[in-house]
Amino acid sequence: MHGELTTLGLKVAPSTLWEILQQEGIDPALSRASTTWADFLRSQADTLLACDFIETVTLTGQRQYILAVIEHATRRIRVLGTTAHPTAAWVTQAMRNLVMDLEDAGRRARFLIRDRDGKFPALVDEILAETGIQTPCSPASGCRA
Repeated sequence: MHGELTTLGLKVAPSTLWEILQQEGIDPALSRASTTWADFLRSQADTLLACDFIETVTLTGQRQYILAVIEHATRRIRVLGTTAHPTAAWVTQAMRNLVMDLEDAGRRARFLIRDRDGKFPALVDEILAETGIQTPCSPASGCRA
């Protein structure tokens, strides 16, 4: 509650909030038993990838979409390709190429974080799942776990 009040711009000491809740007979919240998103990211950095599109405009004025993946442990960025028209078929082939590149490099990924953009068809998740890579829902992805 203290964090939410601070977000709203209200300054209340945590001890004051605790006293108010105690006076009203409300017990403090139980400690979270589940892992937070930040804890998950830290613990899985060695096996974590994230991908997204970067939109750019060339010198000739043409709009291009770059599909890039970052390996969190090494911070290596893999550019999977660029296109003026990112279709589901194009993204699917780029992900197939990524899987082959990771295998050739001896890299083992367990998770790929991405948003829920319509350019990522269900087939992408299937291709990744066949190699043991999961696409978990994240707070930033807009999906509900």
